[in-house]
Amino acid sequence: MKHELTPDTVNLSRAVEQLVVGQATSDGAGVKLTRVLTQPYQYRLDPFLMLDAFGSDNPDEYIAGFPDHPHRGFETITYMLEGRMRHRDSAGNEGLLENGGVQWMTAGRGVIHSELPEQENGRMEGFQLWLNLAGKDKMIPAWYRDFKQADIPELTTDAGAVVRVIAGQSQGVQGAMQRATTEPIYLDVHMPAGAMFSQNIPADFNAFIYVYRGEVSIGEQQVPLQRMAILKKWPSADGVKIQAKGDARFILIAGKPLGETIAQYGPFVMNSQEEIFKAIDDFQNGRLVDAA
Repeated sequence: MKHELTPDTVNLSRAVEQLVVGQATSDGAGVKLTRVLTQPYQYRLDPFLMLDAFGSDNPDEYIAGFPDHPHRGFETITYMLEGRMRHRDSAGNEGLLENGGVQWMTAGRGVIHSELPEQENGRMEGFQLWLNLAGKDKMIPAWYRDFKQADIPELTTDAGAVVRVIAGQSQGVQGAMQRATTEPIYLDVHMPAGAMFSQNIPADFNAFIYVYRGEVSIGEQQVPLQRMAILKKWPSADGVKIQAKGDARFILIAGKPLGETIAQYGPFVMNSQEEIFKAIDDFQNGRLVDAA
């Protein structure tokens, strides 16, 4: 589908505040991944809680997947660059996440789900982002939606950058998902050598990029491969300008901070320790899914 573009005009670009190297770890039944956004950055990058990057050609590093596990109090956005992953959950939802697809799940008051590979060889690569819910929304019913590759709006700028708009908007094109409270922007940007990309970001939003192919620069700061660049907040900055010397790909993520207390214990994210204790108790006693 061809989209009518209204180029984002950035008069003053944000700069890079900090470059972050992800932490190699494993999750689920031993899936190897890089945890890019970790707990120490949750308040700085509010409303985002976690970003995992996974990518391997070795089935031993992903084949066991993520068997049944619980969540409460936030949303998960899984973006698959390559590979096939089957989702099943306690609400009766089931879907197959494939190349270029997105799975958006609201855990709300509670869900138990599994994410298991449906491939025995080849590459599996993608991201999982955790987006916090406001305190008033943490106990809403669980919700789930699959987006196929063709469901994600895609545009090409005059400079030749290809932008997949997963959430929010870019260049006047609305993304596949919108969220009223946190207003997330989630873009996958593919840049040819020499291209410049501009994206408007409200001054009060927290924002970062993660480079997963090549490298880019923001002002004088180089952002190498597999680095997260936290973007500095300036009252007068209206977005970010990103330059690619060679071919490069990155995700750009921004959102409106909730400004609330974050209490996390593993797969539960609430506003207080008391709410965490209740989530654990509900899960241990079979009340997580239908707890009101």
